[in-house]
Amino acid sequence: MEEIYEYLLKGSGINYRDTVCLGISGGPDSMALLDIIIKLKSELNLIVVVCHVNHGLREESEEEADYLKKFCLKEGLHFEYMKISNYGDDNFHNEARTMRYNFFDKICKEYNSSMLMTAHHGDDLMETILMRIVRGSTLKGYSGFSKRIVKKDYVILRPLITKTKKELEDYCKLNKVKYFVDRSNMKDVYTRNRYRKYVLPFFKEEDPMVHEKFLKFSETLMEYNNYIDKEMNLVFNRVFKNGILDTSKFQELDHLIQTKIIYNILEKIYGDDLFIITNTHVKLIFDLINGSKAQAIVHLPNNVKVIKSYSEIGFGFDDEQADIYEIEINSVVNLPNGKNIELVSNSDDTSNYVTRLSSKEVLLPLHVRTRRNGDKMEVKGMDGHKKVNDIFIEKKLITKDRNIWPIVCDANNIIIWLPGLKKSKFDKESKEEYDIILKYY
Repeated sequence: MEEIYEYLLKGSGINYRDTVCLGISGGPDSMALLDIIIKLKSELNLIVVVCHVNHGLREESEEEADYLKKFCLKEGLHFEYMKISNYGDDNFHNEARTMRYNFFDKICKEYNSSMLMTAHHGDDLMETILMRIVRGSTLKGYSGFSKRIVKKDYVILRPLITKTKKELEDYCKLNKVKYFVDRSNMKDVYTRNRYRKYVLPFFKEEDPMVHEKFLKFSETLMEYNNYIDKEMNLVFNRVFKNGILDTSKFQELDHLIQTKIIYNILEKIYGDDLFIITNTHVKLIFDLINGSKAQAIVHLPNNVKVIKSYSEIGFGFDDEQADIYEIEINSVVNLPNGKNIELVSNSDDTSNYVTRLSSKEVLLPLHVRTRRNGDKMEVKGMDGHKKVNDIFIEKKLITKDRNIWPIVCDANNIIIWLPGLKKSKFDKESKEEYDIILKYY
């Protein structure tokens, strides 16, 4: 880790007696970073603030937080702590990340810190890039994340981006640095975990230094993205003013610039949550712009609405129920109809409000979406397919409810559950083998 230390000492922008904040989880990567910074602290007389977030999902979290607090007291470090007790978003990882960085931002301002460091490493970058390639993203999104981000009041620095997780674990063992293992990182229900367990090992077997190739890929994409951003900025204010997109001027532009403009608008709305927007959502906006209807509306995640009125497209928020949505199921999904779909560890319920699935038979990740023309499902206990619309009619759902009723699909868009209405052939009895339980309430 000598090169990391030298970079922090001479090339990172850290000055003598600076205040630096660290996002420390207690895992091997963040504890390795903390150990390096403690050594740097004595050389540069730094003020170090350890920021720890307890996500409130594991029993061991309290013990880990207590250890870090005592460790910081012993080492002469400031310790700032936050526990998340309530989640209400449609994507656990999304909301946890937002709350975590809001906390970091608050602490940086309180201590007047010029730098926030996180322990993101090369494996994290590989996982992020691969997930976004599969999910669909922007040029900037495909680049993963940057080593250095300049914010308004401070810099976010990820000095370990050139190292693998194994290198950081080896560092901790060699230097007798205590760390904690979050066992939820091995659960297959989370998308990132599946990439970590099954995809990355293949790449590393092909090339042990593949993380360096991904870093170069990331940096190259970011260069191209920055250039295209400059070109887009030349025309952005001409086609988008006061929250309104002029479609007549917009349609004169090259499609690449058009796409950049749409994502730029969405980034202003979603901020750090932009990654919940997929290619499907962007296609809905383009269909709205290029469609023949003079007036129409599309709803996006987090109650964002896009409204077409002749040659103008408006972006705003809507408290009403959305009639078009598609959301990946990670932990808990808050649906536009006021209901929830939650990934639970156990349930005795055998009604249509709970389904048990095997990841060996359905392709992850799972999604919940609204109905589409031609939707069919293989209903449990029946031969062949049945139209979803026929099921809605049998259940006497009114049109408004049909338009927003949740439909759960796998990654191949195969319908595997109509929550509260029908189970598919993929549903398992409690005595059968399954590793996924979804509850609708």
